[in-house]
Amino acid sequence: MKIAIIGYGKMGHIIEKIARDRGHEISVIIDAENEADIDSKAFRKSDVAIEFTQPNTAVNNLLRCFSAGVPVVCGTTGWLDSLPAVKSVCESGKGALLYSSNFSIGVNIFEAVSRYLAGIMNEYPQYSPSMEEVHHIHKLDHPSGTAITIAEELIAASNKVDNWKEPAESAESSEISENHQHGDEDANQKDTDSRTLFISHRREGEVPGIHTVTWDSPQDTITISHSAKSREGFALGAVLAAEWLAEKCKKFSVGPLKLGSGQTGFFTMKDMLKF
Repeated sequence: MKIAIIGYGKMGHIIEKIARDRGHEISVIIDAENEADIDSKAFRKSDVAIEFTQPNTAVNNLLRCFSAGVPVVCGTTGWLDSLPAVKSVCESGKGALLYSSNFSIGVNIFEAVSRYLAGIMNEYPQYSPSMEEVHHIHKLDHPSGTAITIAEELIAASNKVDNWKEPAESAESSEISENHQHGDEDANQKDTDSRTLFISHRREGEVPGIHTVTWDSPQDTITISHSAKSREGFALGAVLAAEWLAEKCKKFSVGPLKLGSGQTGFFTMKDMLKF
């Protein structure tokens, strides 16, 4: 299989190695210096592309993949405000995309377990959920895209929380508690917070990623956690997703995709893993 790599940072290098180890050919590698190569003949002949870049370039990269008739696996986060528009292109049959905030098989299993646990907890009002994510110091955005995905899945399965947000800084919280006057506004805020899933974050060293969901009660605490050991799990999952998407789509020209009855061109890891 011919794989095009868009984005040649740390993830791109690991994806290249894993893809070659699995017997695939790298048709073209596109980075900031050679963006025009996405319009090249070599790119158009690719069976699938894997895109890991930046939020400000991801959407344009995806649309150019669609125009070239190349299915694309995307792991870039931070652009999801544009996802409905991109998804609409796929659903119209003019592109094929498998998107995930995290391609780690373990993380996706963790998401499924968290979703299942949230459903169980609907019967036990004494438990309330919270989340924490830990990443390396080079990761500037927070909470992580993976944490947001886990949170949204938990919220969808839960009757306890209906939104998420990051907790206020401890200093700000202290100031608020000292200066805030009690009253209807305070009561309304407390009621809103009781329906909120709080996601805290830490940035430490070179941590690849740790995501923890905690359910706390006055009697005990239940904690589930996923800890990545390296970026290789993410890269392997992306290559597996590329293999799956290429097989799903086969070769296609620009225009309506032939994906079978009831299928569109937009997929997630749930489709691949059949969760």
